[in-house]
Amino acid sequence: MSEILRRGAELELDIEKLAFGGSAVARVDGFVVFVDGAIPGQRVLARIQRKKRQYAEARTVAVLERGPHYVEPFCEHFGVCGGCRWQQLRYSEQLEWKRRQVMECLQGVPGLDADAVAATVPSPREIEYRNKMEYTFSSRRWLSTAEIAAAEVAYERDFALGLHVRGFFDKLFDVRCCALESLASMAIVREVRDWCRQSGLPAYSVKTHQGCWRFLVIREGKRSGQTLVHLITADHPGHEAAVAKLAEHLLQTYPTLTTLIHSTNTGRAQVAVGERSRTLWGPGFIEERLGDLTFRISAQSFFQTNPYGAELLYACVDRFADLTGAETVWDLYCGTGSIALTLARKAARVLGFEVVEQAVADAYRNAELNGIDNCRFRTGDLKDVIRDAAPAGSAAPEVVITDPPRSGMHPKVVQALLQLAPRRIVTVSCNPSTLARDLELLEPRYAVTAVQPFDMFPHTPHIECVVKLERK
Repeated sequence: MSEILRRGAELELDIEKLAFGGSAVARVDGFVVFVDGAIPGQRVLARIQRKKRQYAEARTVAVLERGPHYVEPFCEHFGVCGGCRWQQLRYSEQLEWKRRQVMECLQGVPGLDADAVAATVPSPREIEYRNKMEYTFSSRRWLSTAEIAAAEVAYERDFALGLHVRGFFDKLFDVRCCALESLASMAIVREVRDWCRQSGLPAYSVKTHQGCWRFLVIREGKRSGQTLVHLITADHPGHEAAVAKLAEHLLQTYPTLTTLIHSTNTGRAQVAVGERSRTLWGPGFIEERLGDLTFRISAQSFFQTNPYGAELLYACVDRFADLTGAETVWDLYCGTGSIALTLARKAARVLGFEVVEQAVADAYRNAELNGIDNCRFRTGDLKDVIRDAAPAGSAAPEVVITDPPRSGMHPKVVQALLQLAPRRIVTVSCNPSTLARDLELLEPRYAVTAVQPFDMFPHTPHIECVVKLERK
């Protein structure tokens, strides 16, 4: 077995399933091999990348049999880009595998019936569903085999604006098209790339931590038609003048742009956030509608990336909450208040908790924008403030909504929920693995009565779930 699965060895594999996280699964005499770049039903030639005690990892070299669920990928960057790993899998199969993976993750939750996991709700749009995309500048452009064969001129290798090559944090390719966002946004990306390349200022290098251009973020209001462009640079000599000229160029080229923001980031971490920001044009925000609510979105505030799917997900939260109008509702990890405001008109009062001060400011602004006056928001680390929230002036909640980060709820938050003992808990999760842990911790007092998976990110392995828990 060790000889067969040695690093660099190539072998033919039959793909059985998809594992949580997106990798395909094959077996060699019962030994599990995780295969990148394959889908169930295929036979592939794969090269072993690494061998561990309990499994091996491999990468697809060639597809020998496409399988019954194969579809032609719609993006020219498929296989290179780290984004849409499941483009070659029929969409109906993507939905079914996401449901199976939720079931597998939750199978250890005591008392949970497999029938409680409903079929995955599809995204209303399979392409152009993203309202936000982040692009990275790089002082070194990665070239595909085809580009190398085409004898790209040398200067095109020292500047890139695009996305990460799959599996690499430090390799960027120039993205020419992305079907997950609008054609108008991609036109802006190409225009910014060409202008910045000719500006005379270098792109930022993750190796030397020198250079000017760092990130481009584009946010769209899918229903409002508004567009926000956010340029993030290093504190490089001449950067402010260059950004001002670029902003003028963009406004002349795209006069319908809603607002332009410039931020500087002097840190070494490759995160598309700014330490200091200034509004170059427009109000500094865009607006979007979910249902009958309007939300104001600033450059660095959180908002659901797929607004079409978010409407369906929030409707499910509303249904599971089953409010009569008399309840006190707590919304944990409330962000900018989108769920809290969605439920406010059916509740007596809503209290939201959020650690990010700017998000709380946005939540209050959104409440005012929609004429909602029965929502209050509290800033602070949830594990520290949840225990004394009720004595501080809020009635104990009958219903609690919780939408934690991928790491799930802090154990202190779970213990506080067990002590508060609301009649009903509705939890939204973007990670079925940590969701399973949280549900097991709540099991002594709560029974899971419904699990609804949602596909908020078609063609990727990501899964969202809404779960209804009733107090025993």
